[in-house]
Amino acid sequence: MADFFEIDFLDVEAKKSGDAIALRYTINGALYIHVVDGGYLKTGESLTNHIRTHYGNPTYIDHVVATHPDGDHTAGLRVILESFKVKNLWMNRPWLYVDELLQRFSRYTNRDNLIRDLKKAYPNTAILEDIAKANNIPIHETFQGASVGAFTVMAPTRELYLNKVLESEKTGRVAEVAGASVTLLLSDIIKEAVGKVVSFVQAAWGGEAFSKEMTSAENEMSIVQYAKLCDQKILLTGDTGRDGLQEFVNYAPWVGLTLPGIDRFQVPHHGSRRNISTELLDQILGPRLAERANDGTIRFTAFISSAKEDEDHPRKAVVRAMHHRGGFVVSTEGQAITTQQNAAPREGWSSIPNMPYPEDQED
Repeated sequence: MADFFEIDFLDVEAKKSGDAIALRYTINGALYIHVVDGGYLKTGESLTNHIRTHYGNPTYIDHVVATHPDGDHTAGLRVILESFKVKNLWMNRPWLYVDELLQRFSRYTNRDNLIRDLKKAYPNTAILEDIAKANNIPIHETFQGASVGAFTVMAPTRELYLNKVLESEKTGRVAEVAGASVTLLLSDIIKEAVGKVVSFVQAAWGGEAFSKEMTSAENEMSIVQYAKLCDQKILLTGDTGRDGLQEFVNYAPWVGLTLPGIDRFQVPHHGSRRNISTELLDQILGPRLAERANDGTIRFTAFISSAKEDEDHPRKAVVRAMHHRGGFVVSTEGQAITTQQNAAPREGWSSIPNMPYPEDQED
């Protein structure tokens, strides 16, 4: 039984949002420090200072988790690995499975060439691997069923992870000649620019409009972690998408979790509407309320890691969806957020209000 916990979602302030989460908890009197993602490189310094200031100036960290290879989650972990004695690094590295992947890449016959190019495609993961090896930090593969301290990995399965490596546009570029890679890259830039043209429509209570597009393959590689601490059910999702959330739902009975019923919920991918669906949220958080709860009833708390300058996150449709299920919704825009149970209050930290309910949403 956990004696206390505190989970800190740091503000990752850049033009694009990122994730940096620090956790401290005790179980049967034993203290654990656990880091999930580190934001950008500059964020790693802030995360290091935060841990030293609020976690008793420790010299060690028990567990560091890199949820997936994107730089807004992994770059800052370089600082963490070099600033503390890290006991365990949890992340998945596609080149470990080169013998399986080789036969599924039509352009490769040489395993060393594929390893080289996979490391080029996922440089942040490769850098963390190098730092860990230089500092004798054990690296663990992190698939469904793994135990990371008090947390259980709910997704991805090994099968989903390898499929997403194959589907990734990054590994698609690896398998193409240089000229085709440039074409793919330019098309991505054009697609991203077009995607920023968003219109809004008024919507009644309960209306939800999520994107028909799926999130990226890299996001679906995200490690999803669940723990029950101090009788609170906590779900950390990284940037996972609908596939990863479905794996979580399917695996929940195997860890004794009855859904719906999450108490502290990290909204995936900074509040993107490509990562969730009404059906999944109903299963995880509960069905939509027939009307707004005027008595202040809160079913759960939803945490969104989003930056002030990021105009794309969080999406209004996602904020609405959290409210529809009785969520208390908070964002890291310009502020670090802590959530805790049985932990001592921090001087200078104060409560924050529930995000307003948007009356409109993306078309």
